[in-house]
Amino acid sequence: MKHQRSTAQWREMDAAHHLHPFTDTASLNEQGVRMITHADGIYLWDSEGNKILDGMAGLWCVNIGYGRKDLPEVAKRQMEELAYYNTFFKTSHPAVVELSHLLAEVAPKGFDHVFYTNSGSESVDTMIRMVRRYWDVKGKPEKKTLIGRWNGYHGSTIGGASLGGMSYMHEQGDLPIPGIVHVQQPWHYKYGKGMSADEFGKLAASWVEDKILEVGADKVAAFVGEPIQGAGGVIIPPATYWPEVERICRKYDILLVADEVICGFGRTGHWFGHQQFGFTPDIFTTAKGLSSGYMPIGAVFVNNEVAATLAAGGDFNHGFTYSGHPVAAAVAHANVKALRDEGIVAAVHEDTGPYMQKRWREAFSRFEHVDDVRGVGLIQAFTLVKDKASQTLFDNWGEIGLMCRDIFFKHGLIMRACGDHIVSAPPLIISKDQIDELIATAVKCMEIFEQQLKERGLA
Repeated sequence: MKHQRSTAQWREMDAAHHLHPFTDTASLNEQGVRMITHADGIYLWDSEGNKILDGMAGLWCVNIGYGRKDLPEVAKRQMEELAYYNTFFKTSHPAVVELSHLLAEVAPKGFDHVFYTNSGSESVDTMIRMVRRYWDVKGKPEKKTLIGRWNGYHGSTIGGASLGGMSYMHEQGDLPIPGIVHVQQPWHYKYGKGMSADEFGKLAASWVEDKILEVGADKVAAFVGEPIQGAGGVIIPPATYWPEVERICRKYDILLVADEVICGFGRTGHWFGHQQFGFTPDIFTTAKGLSSGYMPIGAVFVNNEVAATLAAGGDFNHGFTYSGHPVAAAVAHANVKALRDEGIVAAVHEDTGPYMQKRWREAFSRFEHVDDVRGVGLIQAFTLVKDKASQTLFDNWGEIGLMCRDIFFKHGLIMRACGDHIVSAPPLIISKDQIDELIATAVKCMEIFEQQLKERGLA
């Protein structure tokens, strides 16, 4: 198919028919899209033949890397054997049963049950319904309110966008829906000036307790957060934050939910992000790395007590036509097995993750307009600042970030701007030599960026 049309023809057809997510359609159509035609390992190629290093693993998801031959073969075999059947009406199939068994093996102890979805957004919406149903069965139907965080991201469905704390999303569609409230994010750099990391972690956790008391513990169902805020800019909380949040949730009999859509399946060097931060949720949502993006699939993990409570309540009136789709389940099984058996997750923890973090800090801490250089495993970021000494951020949050991101794109490296945070999360198979390549290209881009700041009088 890629040889049938020119880039210009594809761009014209795309502009005529394709509505893109999170996009100013008029602006995009004026510029024309970049057509990605094929990929291998950590690299992409566009329709003009340009080789691009994917420093974002697609959308934080291609953990196992592009171009695997085994996963398409698994999909082909499953399609030939059983292309589709649902998991409604007292029915199952081998692919979803085998995946469920494997996930129970890699999950922390006590998480023996999963509910399948098709995306992270659907996992979050499923979790919201599960949480509220849990308290219904417990005889406490008034416990309905969920607490999220400002600048958190939980997808773009009505429920997920409401639970997330992105104001620009709330402005469209009369969000958040009732029963969703928010607390401030645990970003030490902005909100904890003059405090040690440990002190700020406990302060940020106390905001959760304050909100519980404001709403009323008898009305709060759950606190929900990403172990590391991804689309919010890779906000890594202090070590004291999550254990204190867990203590608070237990104190007030509130469910604790981790959104593991980005952190899950090895991104931090642990199978799941909550293991990195030393807390145990009651429920955690996943997607992305579950299949490394090769097929759409998500899963909500529930601990055994939550699962038993939901089972005691009879029908859970929720699900999707493609919940546990056999092809997606078979591919996810092969992906998770490879992440485990090929030592990919272990390598991030023991080898490439520490190497990336060392190189990342060495490379970017020296720049005049870069601060808060941070990361864990193979997820990292830094923040563009107007003045490092006073920790002053740029005005018009996000404009400078987009300017910087465009320089990366121009030089064949995909990095992401989340406001004025520059973030990276490459495929977990990246080698040390490829990390060096990523860093070298990024450093060159940052030198160009800082020169452009001066030339334009922006700093």
